[in-house]
Amino acid sequence: MKTNIQQHITIKLLTSFALLVMVSSCVTSKEIIYFQDEPVTKSNQMDVNPSIAYKPNDLLFISVGGDKDAVAPFNLPAISYSASDLNANGELKMPTYLIDNNGNIEYPVLGTIKLGGLTRMQATALLKNKLSEYVKDPIVNIRLINFTVTVLGEVNSPGTFTIEDERISLTEALGMAGDLTIHGKRENVFLIRENDGKKQFTQFDLTSVNVVNSPNYYLQQNDVLYVQPNKAKVRSASYNQNNGIIISAVGTLATILAIFLVQ
Repeated sequence: MKTNIQQHITIKLLTSFALLVMVSSCVTSKEIIYFQDEPVTKSNQMDVNPSIAYKPNDLLFISVGGDKDAVAPFNLPAISYSASDLNANGELKMPTYLIDNNGNIEYPVLGTIKLGGLTRMQATALLKNKLSEYVKDPIVNIRLINFTVTVLGEVNSPGTFTIEDERISLTEALGMAGDLTIHGKRENVFLIRENDGKKQFTQFDLTSVNVVNSPNYYLQQNDVLYVQPNKAKVRSASYNQNNGIIISAVGTLATILAIFLVQ
């Protein structure tokens, strides 16, 4: 009778430890995959503007060319001898204009100018028109200097990247992030974009050559790309480093109980 009770206790203890091992190693895809709540399909379309439109918090470098004396009041000082004006690479910072929440900048002499929502071509034409009252045939150069895209997920070098140009494709962005890892889900690359304060989602299938024909193939500033992990990566994430300790403890307990039963 005693032996039966001891065996019953042993079985229960071993079962409990086995369940502990299984529970500790149980990780589902819902625990590691981003952006699961948004219903995204390949047919989802975003508002596409083939040219970059300026938005609040964009930093613009604007220079005006023409007669040296005439354009001087319209150009911020380009050179400063203060060490604080050097960037991390030891180069002089470019003078910039920040677009405020209303889409405006404060420009020398001209005052408040609304550039938010305009493309570079439209903003250039607007400034030329205003400057023509003071400068004959002004030459206006505008550059967006904080054009960034973020690449997350199963890529070799995730991060946020600053683009010197105002045009970058999906494949170029993934290339900057070191390409997808072997665990990246090629048919499930998400794009998150903000338009007028609202987040929009769409999906790319990199296994299809038609991805280059997507209206969203060329990215916009502040776009976010996310590469989902495949099933193999999800399964590997379920491995718990404590499993070895737990299994060892189970084995030790089983040995002790076996000795106990023999006595």
